[in-house]
Amino acid sequence: MIEDCLKVTSYFGERQRHQGRFLSDALLDVFEEFDLTTSIVLRATAGFGLAHHLRGDRTLTMSEDPSVLALATDVREKVQPVVPRILELQDRGLVTVERARIVRDGALPADLPEELAEATKLTIYVGRGEQIAGATAHLAVCDLLHRRGVAGASVLVGVDGTSHGERQRARFWDRNLDVPAVVLAVGDGRRIATVLPEVRAMLPRPMVTVERVRVCKRDGRLLARPHQLPATDTDGHALWQKLTIYTSEHHLSHGEPIHRGIVRRLRASSAKGATALRGVWGFHGDHLPHGDRLLQLGRRVPVVTVVVDTPDGIARSFDVVDELTGEHGLVTSEMVPGLQNLRGRDGADPLELASHDF
Repeated sequence: MIEDCLKVTSYFGERQRHQGRFLSDALLDVFEEFDLTTSIVLRATAGFGLAHHLRGDRTLTMSEDPSVLALATDVREKVQPVVPRILELQDRGLVTVERARIVRDGALPADLPEELAEATKLTIYVGRGEQIAGATAHLAVCDLLHRRGVAGASVLVGVDGTSHGERQRARFWDRNLDVPAVVLAVGDGRRIATVLPEVRAMLPRPMVTVERVRVCKRDGRLLARPHQLPATDTDGHALWQKLTIYTSEHHLSHGEPIHRGIVRRLRASSAKGATALRGVWGFHGDHLPHGDRLLQLGRRVPVVTVVVDTPDGIARSFDVVDELTGEHGLVTSEMVPGLQNLRGRDGADPLELASHDF
């Protein structure tokens, strides 16, 4: 069975607080209170927001305030009442709401909607230490996706979250086996549909979503520019757009890692923000799945960079991304139907979702 769902994502600084508590803790309390099936908190390696203050982890000082992304997913009826609560808690940063579909038990490839045929983003939530036949779950999933010819996958490990409604916080002196991790995969919709039953059969309690995307670039080859979207839908609700750039830490452009070049160049432009998330394992195209290993010079981990802006802003940002991914990387674009920029004011306007067929 395929069910409509919503994905709400908050972007903010790690040290940001609400009533004396870290904002991430307050948000996770809300996700747990509303019994959302899955949520995850990810710490970024670099990023900036509306104020264009660069946040990152390069200097590793006590004053660092890296960007943080908190994402929660569940059926529409459970997520809708959570969004106003998030807007009450968060006075700075960015909140987006996107449409997706949860793949439930018994779903067959033929059940996938037709609009997912062009290209599909497959998101698989697992525990960071979850095992499948003696292998770590995210490694086993990546190996399967690579063997089945999926275009690419990246594994991101959370520092907090909920799994099937239960809070799973990472602790320093703990193995943190149940803390959420997420596998982000992109591929042809029909190929994703074919591999879905195998993915679900591997996992004892699978949480899987699918979303429509456009693959714009792959290994330096331009396939298509992002869709040209209007500024608003027919009811006047604003439309937004997202670029996601999948690269590796060791892939360079003009002498620096591609993701750092993207963040630096976009920060110097009129872009509204960018967030780079370092993964632990992944692959793109024909390259074998890889990540950090002992006795290795240089890091080979995947990096996922997210850029959210107006359609005109995304068109300008894509020119920068296109230049910096001239040889490496996978670039996708998606429509974002709901977004709220928060600028330190009390109270936020209701977040209305736009509708647009393309």
